[in-house]
Amino acid sequence: MTAVRGTTVDITTEDGVADAYLVHPDDDAAHPAVLFYMDAFGLRPHLRAMADRLAGAGYTVLVPNVFHRSGRTPLFDLPEFIDPDARPEIWDQVLPVMLTLTPELARRDAAAYLGWLADSPRAAAGPVGTTGYCLGARLALYTAGAFPERVAAVAGFHGGRLATDDPDSPHLSVAGITGEVYFGHADQDPSLPPEQIDLFDKALTEAGVRHRTEVYTGASHGYTQADTAAYDAEATARHWTALLDLLDRALPRPRS
Repeated sequence: MTAVRGTTVDITTEDGVADAYLVHPDDDAAHPAVLFYMDAFGLRPHLRAMADRLAGAGYTVLVPNVFHRSGRTPLFDLPEFIDPDARPEIWDQVLPVMLTLTPELARRDAAAYLGWLADSPRAAAGPVGTTGYCLGARLALYTAGAFPERVAAVAGFHGGRLATDDPDSPHLSVAGITGEVYFGHADQDPSLPPEQIDLFDKALTEAGVRHRTEVYTGASHGYTQADTAAYDAEATARHWTALLDLLDRALPRPRS
């Protein structure tokens, strides 16, 4: 893993300015870009650490505050260790903000994030990858479906409500995807029951999307988030292997 350099940047969207975390290898080169979508708890130290690890593998990583319409980071008064079962009032902060981010707004913001990366000297020319966690898994799908010419790799981990009866359900976005898809589901996840997993896989197959989905046995919703009660070290390690394999195929880096 190489040394990395991270900073806060501002991205102009149609609805105001989104703060974001940008991190890249600590050199003057341009590197393949990854748009990293946060979970519902927001842009916080743990997500920055995840982005740093990804940048250390040779990528320029952008983590936008997708709740920017509600304010700049930090939006929520979160404990260092997040356990919604022990402190259900956490959801009183998070849920109302999360519900304001509609699929339409998410797609509109994605255009701004992708445009910013296209103009950044830290991002290599060409398509990008995107990865998302929990809520962010849905955002990754909306982005890849709306901008297929820009997204070569789509990853999602412990995403919830991926295939519902909603007219704008994420699984209905997959028909537009031209990049490769990998999703790692949690089998202990009430927000993604087996029937939704089956419908999601069916949608990807019928759309002819190159994909692989796996169910991580014993993992809970949020398993990659080390600052939460859902964290699962084994599942997280498996996620890193799958994510980096996907990005290495879709966004090849120059070899010395």
